[in-house]
Amino acid sequence: MNSWSLFLVSVLLSACAHAQTSGILRGNTQQPVLLQEAVGSVAPGSIVIIGENHGFKEHQTQQLAIMTALRAEGLKVSVGMEFFTYTQQDLVDSYRKGALTEPEFLKAIAWGSPSYDYYRGQAEFPLLSEGAMTLALNAPRSLTGKVSKQGLSSLTPEESALLPPQFSLGRDSYKHRFLSMMPHLPNPEAGERYFAAQSIWDDTMAWKATEFIAAHPDQVLVIVVGEFHVQYGGGLPDRIHARAPQVPVLTFSQVNTLDLTEEEISTEIAPSPVEGPRADFLWLAPAQSLGL
Repeated sequence: MNSWSLFLVSVLLSACAHAQTSGILRGNTQQPVLLQEAVGSVAPGSIVIIGENHGFKEHQTQQLAIMTALRAEGLKVSVGMEFFTYTQQDLVDSYRKGALTEPEFLKAIAWGSPSYDYYRGQAEFPLLSEGAMTLALNAPRSLTGKVSKQGLSSLTPEESALLPPQFSLGRDSYKHRFLSMMPHLPNPEAGERYFAAQSIWDDTMAWKATEFIAAHPDQVLVIVVGEFHVQYGGGLPDRIHARAPQVPVLTFSQVNTLDLTEEEISTEIAPSPVEGPRADFLWLAPAQSLGL
């Protein structure tokens, strides 16, 4: 591990002393832990899911610290990205091997926002020399976009072939939480369509992740994904458990404490009476978007 990585880990570990407004807490007890403790149980063949608010520099730094800590444990770390479509894996491979420049790659995958500056470090973290790779996880947006507007029944046979094998919708408690965040939908049918699209994202990422870890049991796969997909185990973790119950899964939820009172933070990190802890570990820190 280089000197920058050692410095990054040491700085972030020292932040864990401030348990209520910053640092890492156990999801079930809210007790502070060091990053080394949080990743200490991770073994080859495991999947680590890190939720984030998109476009926050602090969240990028914390993600890299988790990856670095895993590598310091002697683990081979591959990284799965929600932001890359699985049908474009060949473009990701070409970019990582240097056959495509970064501008060429971003143009080829039609990268939009936020700035790629937020994700360059995660995407380039895996060491190709040790067989690790950057994995494209998500479903094509053309697919989820059509489902959200017209429903699953609108898909052509060719479009349906892009769905993961044995595709399944997310669990009921996840659906309820998802719909509760969308109070202005015009009718229940719209909610069904949007949740089907959300489930396609989750189940596709779970499919590609479990497929990868089955083929690379000597590695750890770290997945960078939006916060809602990881919270309370209801989205991506649930779909991974359904597809590969034998695969150990560890979850991190990054909690933005900026401008929150202690009471608001306590509410934010409290386990759900229905779904349990928000994640295995909670990383609290004030974070501010630098703009899209």
